[in-house]
Amino acid sequence: MVTAGRASSAALGIVADRVFGEPPIRPHPVSLFGRLMRTSEAKLWADNRVSGMAHAAFGIGVGAGVGALAHTTAGSTYLAVAGKALDQAAADVETALLADDLDRARGLLPALVGRDPSGLDAGEMARATIESLAENTIDAVVAPALWAALAGGAGALGYRATNTLDAMVGHHSARYEQFGWASARLDDAANWVPARVGAVLVVVVRPGAAGAIGRAVRDDAPGHPSPNGGVIEAAFAAALGLRLGGTSRYGDRVEKRPPLSDGKPPTPADIAAARTLARDVGLTLAAMLAAASMVGRITRRPTTTPEAP
Repeated sequence: MVTAGRASSAALGIVADRVFGEPPIRPHPVSLFGRLMRTSEAKLWADNRVSGMAHAAFGIGVGAGVGALAHTTAGSTYLAVAGKALDQAAADVETALLADDLDRARGLLPALVGRDPSGLDAGEMARATIESLAENTIDAVVAPALWAALAGGAGALGYRATNTLDAMVGHHSARYEQFGWASARLDDAANWVPARVGAVLVVVVRPGAAGAIGRAVRDDAPGHPSPNGGVIEAAFAAALGLRLGGTSRYGDRVEKRPPLSDGKPPTPADIAAARTLARDVGLTLAAMLAAASMVGRITRRPTTTPEAP
């Protein structure tokens, strides 16, 4: 249940991440979680969905349990949100591309996307960067904050665990097709509402493109292989006047995605506007959560009537 306290704490977590970036804890808690889940995988892996369900249940239980025991929604949200790190990773690729240092850009790109960068030119690397900014604005900002507002620290870190599990085992491969099925489906479910809230936030911060955003989300997003990635990537594409989508290679697997919106092909010069859009979406969500918290506190104040003389 969303409460005024949780909403304001989630907003504070977003702002803290934007100001301070990743917490200076080494090793990072998400890294420790990754190690734990690799140990779990080693013990539980089998080529079936039941084993994958057990692995996912264990990981999400750990994340939610830590969040609940921490007793701080703001702190858990700050830990779960990674908007500034996302922005910095995109900025690093942008700098390399603008300097025409394609080899450096190819080396930096795996920090943002899972696709093979070896054969990508500057335009394709710009597309990959902008698509990652869009999708990860949901994964790294909107979704953890909304789950924090709904379920406190358990929601924030339970969501972060879900998303991390999807990144680790929720992709198509011979090893994970069955074992990673539960993690992938749970991540889809956890992001379904946040992705659509994110698209609405794109309209809020870029109202002049509202019609184009609506058309792209309605007409183009359903053809994307992700039920959530397509929604937010289509919204970003239309807001930026770009055309995203196309062929992407992930190791030996090639995905041919339909065009998202009908703008121009992205170039390295478009990354700055995409970074600004991602920042605006996150900060607007924080402002809305803070406003909702204030309204909630005001409406819950008890009213008193003066005593009769």
